[in-house]
Amino acid sequence: MRPTLYEFAGGEPAFRALAAAHHERCLADPELNHPFSKPDQHPQHVERLAWYWAEVMGGPPRFSAECSDHSAMLRMHAGNGDISDLGRRFVACFAAAADDAGLPADPEFRAVLRSYMEWAVAEVLVYRGPPAEVPARLPVPRWSWNGLQPL
Repeated sequence: MRPTLYEFAGGEPAFRALAAAHHERCLADPELNHPFSKPDQHPQHVERLAWYWAEVMGGPPRFSAECSDHSAMLRMHAGNGDISDLGRRFVACFAAAADDAGLPADPEFRAVLRSYMEWAVAEVLVYRGPPAEVPARLPVPRWSWNGLQPL
């Protein structure tokens, strides 16, 4: 049986490293720096991001259990208008952060990670208006080697 993306990546340590590397790359990006260096950012932002991505990729539901649901994540990013360029930069930082974090270089795995992030950014871009437009109680999506899984 094929391992989950979470297992293939290396489990919790891999997603902690990915979230930390991604955050550093976004801070270093001249356009992404602003949203990633807000003084009101949650002190556990990187840790929670790791939990979220781990859960999406088939890991334990820690984000759902200890933080919130997918709706909360979408609301946090809603209301920014057209941020398409930031989305492209975000995906590029994510792909480079996978290298920085030492995730497996397997081409199929990397393609699946990128397809997830492109999907996720496109979903965030749907909610350009106020956060109240985001539907309530959306579960954290699950991604597999075959893409988005039905919930």
